[in-house]
Amino acid sequence: MSLQENCFLKVKNDYLNFLNKEEIYIKSTSAKIKNLKKIYIPISFWINSKCKKNGRTLFLGLSGSQGSGKTTVAGILKIILKNFFKKQICVISIDDFYKTLSDRKSMSQQKHPLFKTRGVPGTHDVNLIINFFKSIKKKKFKKIKLPKFDKSIDDRLKKSYWHNVYKKPEIIILEGWCVGAKAQTSYLLKKPVNNLEKNEDKNLIWRNYVNEKLKKEYKKVFAMINYFIFLKVPNLKMVFKWRHLQESKLKKISYNKKKIMSYSNIKRFIMFYQRITLQMMKDLGKSASVIMLLKNNHEIKKVLFKS
Repeated sequence: MSLQENCFLKVKNDYLNFLNKEEIYIKSTSAKIKNLKKIYIPISFWINSKCKKNGRTLFLGLSGSQGSGKTTVAGILKIILKNFFKKQICVISIDDFYKTLSDRKSMSQQKHPLFKTRGVPGTHDVNLIINFFKSIKKKKFKKIKLPKFDKSIDDRLKKSYWHNVYKKPEIIILEGWCVGAKAQTSYLLKKPVNNLEKNEDKNLIWRNYVNEKLKKEYKKVFAMINYFIFLKVPNLKMVFKWRHLQESKLKKISYNKKKIMSYSNIKRFIMFYQRITLQMMKDLGKSASVIMLLKNNHEIKKVLFKS
């Protein structure tokens, strides 16, 4: 029996149980099994080889647009790396590092009204991420508490609800829509990409500030990441469709129905992300170490290993 076959047998049940809880699209068991064998197990073997070669904690960035399936992919990789490879793995979302609602309200008053909406670079507490990464790199590891953000209330939870990391991770996966994003030239910033930029950021204050954050603070964070895995969507229309499905799923499990976004809310929300999403499709679509090409039906068409 090959190592990959052995891996399949050991993780199959946990993988299927996880998908039954997580998925939005209903897929046949045979399709799920095929994805496990052809996509997730090969990626996990690739990660394990990089981890061995690295010799210390491996930092991975996992990115993709709204609703592309980042959280699900990260969860699957964690199951395989933990259960078969016996790795100490920590999966964190950049979403959990959003600034508090009150901080974003202050930003919206002092910088630009659009900063009240979470999402773009500038709305995360980057220092928390940098300090977390630095603490992992220290020889002596101490227990770490990581923030937890609740999208249904649009705010950070109290510290009693934060994540605890008790052991030093061998692998860290930072997942998030803008992980690995690069700043644009001032020339590209001038032309609005949608009505939000055209009507509500006429003086380019918002997009220039976001771009400046990418150029400095976020660049520091992303420079600490060893390899990037990118979920490349077919087009922006699919981003809206999948984000709508994601919101429908959140509605089923949330106690706070008022905070769940409507169709028109989502359409506007996606505009905040559009510029960087399109740029990432160009940049990470070429430079990421692993590129997962998605089809319109949310299936993974192909996986490309670049390094």
